[in-house]
Amino acid sequence: MGVVLLAAGGSSRLGHPKQLVVHEGKTLIRRAAEAALSLGEGPVLVVLGAHRDTIASELVDLPLRVIAHPDWALGPGGSLTTGLSAMLAAEQAGAPDVDAVLFMLCDQVRVTASHLRALVDTWRTTGAPIVASGYEGTHGVPALFSRAVFPELEALSASQGARGVIAREPTRVATVPLPGGGEDVDMPSDLDRLDPRRPV
Repeated sequence: MGVVLLAAGGSSRLGHPKQLVVHEGKTLIRRAAEAALSLGEGPVLVVLGAHRDTIASELVDLPLRVIAHPDWALGPGGSLTTGLSAMLAAEQAGAPDVDAVLFMLCDQVRVTASHLRALVDTWRTTGAPIVASGYEGTHGVPALFSRAVFPELEALSASQGARGVIAREPTRVATVPLPGGGEDVDMPSDLDRLDPRRPV
C-alpha cells in the first residue's frame, strides 16, 4: 500500500501557499506528510506544483518522494493521476507492488494519523474496493482505493477529482466518519477560524 499526498494547488483564493500555513505548530504540508509516514505502510509520494521548491524545503528531511506536476493549474484530477502514475512507475523500476493507494490533501485540518489508520484498517477488515471519509453528507478524501479501481482513477480528466469515482457505485464503498472533514483552508477567513488569536 502507498500514500499520495496531493499538494500541487496554487492557493489563489488564499493569496499565499496554503501548504505553508502553520497549524498547531507545523506547516500544513509537514503535518500531513508526517501523518502519512506514521502509517508505515509503504511509499509516500507528495505531488507538488505551484511554489514547488519552497514547499519541498519543508520536507527535505522526511523519507518520502516529491513528484513534480507542471500542469497543476489544469485541475485536481491531473495531480491524482500524476501521483498514481509515479507510484506504478516505481513498481516497474523494481519497487514492491502496491495493492492500494490512499489519497489525501494537506489542508483538511481534522485529518489525523489515527483517521488515516482507521481507513487502512477498515480496508483490511472489509475488503472494500474503496474506503472513503464521510462528512457533511458526502464521501470524499482522504480515501483509499484498491488496485481494482486504479483504471478508473487513471481515466480521470484533469478537471475531475476522486469524488466521482467514489460516488459511481456506492455499494463498493466503506465509510469512516470524519467529523469536520469539510473544514479546509481556502480563504483568509479560514485562517482566522483555525487560529482566532492570529494577528490580522
